[in-house]
Amino acid sequence: MTTTQQSKSVKALLHSVNKYLPQDRAASVHAALDYAINAHDGQKRDSGEEFIEHPIATALRLADMKLDTTTIEAALLHDVMEDCGISFGELEAEFGTEVAKLVDGVTKLKRLDMISENSAMKKQIASPEATRTASLRKMLVAMAEDVRVVLIKLSDRLHNMQTLQHLPVPKQQRISRETLDIYSPLAHRLGMSDIKWQLEDQAFRYLMPRQYKSISRLVNRKRAEREIYTEAAVKAIKGPLEKAGINADVDGRVKHLYSTYNKLQRYERMGRKFDEIYDLIAIRVIAESVGDCYVALGVVHSKWRPVSGQFDDYIASPKENMYQSLHTSVRGPGNYPIEVQIRTKEMHDIAEEGVASHWMYKEGDELEKAFDTKMSWLRQLLDWQREVSGDEEYLATVRTDILQDQVFVYTPKGDVKDLPAGATPVDFAYRIHTELGHNTVGAIVNGKLTALNTPLSNGDVVEIRKARITRGPSLDWLNPDLRYLVTGSAHTKVKQWFRKQERQSNVRRGKDLLKKELRRLGLKYKEKEIVTSLDYESFDELTEALGTGQISISRVAETLNPEPDDVFVPEITPGKPPTDETSGLVVMGESGLLTRIARCCSPVYGDEITGYLTRGRGVTVHRQNCAILRDTEDTDRHKPVAWGHYETTYASRLQIKAFDRVGLIRDITNVVSSENVNIHSLTSAEDEKTNACTVSLTVYTAGVEQLSRLFSRLETIPGVDAVFRVSEIKNS
Repeated sequence: MTTTQQSKSVKALLHSVNKYLPQDRAASVHAALDYAINAHDGQKRDSGEEFIEHPIATALRLADMKLDTTTIEAALLHDVMEDCGISFGELEAEFGTEVAKLVDGVTKLKRLDMISENSAMKKQIASPEATRTASLRKMLVAMAEDVRVVLIKLSDRLHNMQTLQHLPVPKQQRISRETLDIYSPLAHRLGMSDIKWQLEDQAFRYLMPRQYKSISRLVNRKRAEREIYTEAAVKAIKGPLEKAGINADVDGRVKHLYSTYNKLQRYERMGRKFDEIYDLIAIRVIAESVGDCYVALGVVHSKWRPVSGQFDDYIASPKENMYQSLHTSVRGPGNYPIEVQIRTKEMHDIAEEGVASHWMYKEGDELEKAFDTKMSWLRQLLDWQREVSGDEEYLATVRTDILQDQVFVYTPKGDVKDLPAGATPVDFAYRIHTELGHNTVGAIVNGKLTALNTPLSNGDVVEIRKARITRGPSLDWLNPDLRYLVTGSAHTKVKQWFRKQERQSNVRRGKDLLKKELRRLGLKYKEKEIVTSLDYESFDELTEALGTGQISISRVAETLNPEPDDVFVPEITPGKPPTDETSGLVVMGESGLLTRIARCCSPVYGDEITGYLTRGRGVTVHRQNCAILRDTEDTDRHKPVAWGHYETTYASRLQIKAFDRVGLIRDITNVVSSENVNIHSLTSAEDEKTNACTVSLTVYTAGVEQLSRLFSRLETIPGVDAVFRVSEIKNS
């Protein structure tokens, strides 16, 4: 770096530090800066610039957020252990234990990242993906121990994203994907919206360059019009606020590129165009006190008509990431919708910087209990570290439970619990206590008895009904088709419960499940073949996995008749899609023969099948266990056939045994339609003496896997005792 360049970046950092730190602490930062400059002397980045520019940029971003002295020093020194050979002891002796620990935490994360990219080391240690997963797990655990490690890491990642153009394209895409999947959601969870949108926009630029350029052009094309409109709206509201005695800063902003892209995607699905999006504009009112915020809200609503259902009070009910603000949507000048956010200066600092804003008011060694309470979710990361063994499973848990959009629900005592969007009462129970989750038998949401797989909404009050006798979780909860569990932590706890049970009990449970599934699907199997195809050591090992929910019954059903590797697949000419009379079937060793599905047994994709040569009608395809085919005497007409690759649907006759009640048929048809399955016919017969009901229906499915999933959903309908596939369907 040239003297001029060094002087410019150094002055910027010291200017920022001197604005909020006492002289002695600013001097300590200066000492760390000198140490880092000397340590990195002569080192270059891929861009060709002096390496010291990177730690200075990292520290400057944190100084602008008014982070404590220790964090700024650690940011300046975060690369000296790895890149300059400085030991932990040397750093500890020079700057103290706390700084050395922060630098060590960031260094360990960097080393794991480097391993994943070093081809010589990959073979010796682990795959790149596995190593990156381990790195992310380590980062999250380090964050739980000291959140400042991740504040440094986020600032470090932001500067790397801002200079990503100097790296090869594959590396750009990998880093950008990781940024969008992990770092941006993490910044959001920590309430750091400023870093969040910058990370998103940079990742968007490299992951979707064509869409990025398109959105940029659209935004720039409308920029002048929006700026004029925003300026007019700001002026229109300032006067009424002043008359009401509210001293407030009012400004406007426009949504960022990635959020605009996501909003445009939603609009396109609704059949709307970019030119119709006027609520890209938001006005911010920064008031002096909480009382002034509510007065300002009244002024805004008296000036502009509020949009019904578009008001949120995050001051009275703050978000889990500490965010506080009043949100309202109004019809502004020209009757166009505007989002208005109203908050105090301190709330605004928290909205922009999140957890980092805490150090604007207190040094790191003066953390208050309220702050610890607000960040209690971090302790879950340490709990999961002890409970979850696999790195991939741990990261999946964090992604679902921490990094996804959250809903906030309440216990009957008024305690708030944050859960990922789509979470159910079962997830809620496990979030309170593991044993409560295991023994959940019912849920009351907002005073009403509710199904356990019902998605919860913001503000719901949830009461869990617990079994009087310890019974353990239901295996159905692990069935993804039934949607009982959304959180990775609850899913892990349920699987762990089943793993702890007697192995033979699990084996028996799995065998019963398999027997039941085969009976209702009308399938046969050979133990050795299914064990081999699913890569298990033994049939008991497979059924144990089935009994503990490690593998789903639909996955097993799909594998019962895998397509042979040597099947000849004819070239498919685009045109009219095949029907059940001309399905994508292959007659082995023959060409030019017509095929049709036998109506006596109606095989579907995934069934074991065989063909029968019929004079004048080509080859009729039957299930191998078809009784009619077995009775045929002319075995010379039997032809080997296999499923091709046509995407079509197949008729299946089902019978449902149930208790007759009002709404039963409606519930059945709703479940079938929710699985995107067509109903060809439906009849029902009732026994008036027993109130039993038999519902017969013919449906069109894509194959065994979809049929298995449909069975699982149908069996959850209240009153349904059994669902099975009828082996014969008569000609209509």
